[in-house]
Amino acid sequence: MEHRWYVCIDLKSFFASVECVERGLDPMNTKLVVADSGRSDKTICLAITPAMKALGIPNRCRVFQIPKDIEYIMAPPRMQKYIDYSAEIYGIYLEYISKEDIHVYSIDEAFLDVTDYLQLYHMTARELGLKLMEEIYKRLGLRATCGIGTNLYLAKIALDITAKNAPDFVGELDEETYRKTMWNHKPLTDFWRVGAGIARQLERYYIRTMGDIARTDEDFLYGLFGVDAELLIDHAWGREPTTIAHIKAYEPKTNSISSGQVLMRDYNFQEGRLIVKEMMDLLCLDLVDKNLITKSITLHIGYTNTVNINPAHGTVSLDFETNADRVIIPEVVKLYDSIINKRVPIRRLNITCNKVVKEEYRQYNFLIDQDELEKNRKMQKAMIDIKKKFGKNAILKGMNLQEAATTRERNRQIGGHKSGE
Repeated sequence: MEHRWYVCIDLKSFFASVECVERGLDPMNTKLVVADSGRSDKTICLAITPAMKALGIPNRCRVFQIPKDIEYIMAPPRMQKYIDYSAEIYGIYLEYISKEDIHVYSIDEAFLDVTDYLQLYHMTARELGLKLMEEIYKRLGLRATCGIGTNLYLAKIALDITAKNAPDFVGELDEETYRKTMWNHKPLTDFWRVGAGIARQLERYYIRTMGDIARTDEDFLYGLFGVDAELLIDHAWGREPTTIAHIKAYEPKTNSISSGQVLMRDYNFQEGRLIVKEMMDLLCLDLVDKNLITKSITLHIGYTNTVNINPAHGTVSLDFETNADRVIIPEVVKLYDSIINKRVPIRRLNITCNKVVKEEYRQYNFLIDQDELEKNRKMQKAMIDIKKKFGKNAILKGMNLQEAATTRERNRQIGGHKSGE
């Protein structure tokens, strides 16, 4: 069977490069970091330019870790700007490749199955990858790296390990070249899906390379990692059966939606209670907007880093599936009151609506006033419509105006960072 060709393209220091381009600066030679100067110097840099990396600055460092004698530009994050650039890059891909053959892996990285386009364009996979990189640079001024492989895994490894050191920033692997060039590569954590924990477990048995894994008895590996050993063994040999078509066709057995935030300071019991209400209120609107309902909500609360105490965790089950805030919020607040340690400050919160289903699957409870629920739903829909038309902060509740509330500020963010709009 003829193998397929995959291209994986990643934008170099994407956020930082966008900020340089917007300022008319060369991303490769400009010392710039993307970080929110309004936060403390412990804030994490979302991205740094290659020029900063060349000075030995780690990519996800905190601001205070940058040596004081280095002069650099600090650019506040503009998440909407980065999304706009990412959309333009996706548009470039669509000029050459059908959307069915593109898998967007992250805001700055995408996989493309180019197999059926090589004959059409009279190009090799490398030539097509270089063409796409050239178009991105010509139109947007952003540089990219490219991995090429005969399966998705090899394309990812070619990108992550070999492309970075190639003169043209393109790496290429098939199963044979992978085994020849990657089997002795160290450290193991350079390989996709091999974390520090897995590497430490393998190190105990003097298994330090992909070649070592390939030569290890498979039953021994299954004993160590269970079913997860199958993926590790396949990857050790450079095999990956999943295709983009498989990814597109995948449907999860269960779905959930969640919201989480790290607070900018320690919050007391009452302030934390307010944040739980705010977060659940927004999640209820999200459920209504997506035509989803839930019967189970999980609350996870992390305490201040100044004490060594386990997080609070609990789940509440509702009497019926719903997305009504008037039903859900009081139950989640009760859950909060029952699991929280009132004497310890709070720093992190996460709420998950479990096993969400489409609203048409609702099973009605005749003990509940359906007219009241319908009124509630209409009010929620009206709020959603106003927010979509005039902005998320166009309509707020009284609790959102309290001093400890975070919704107004979070409405101006994307992914927990300033949208820049």
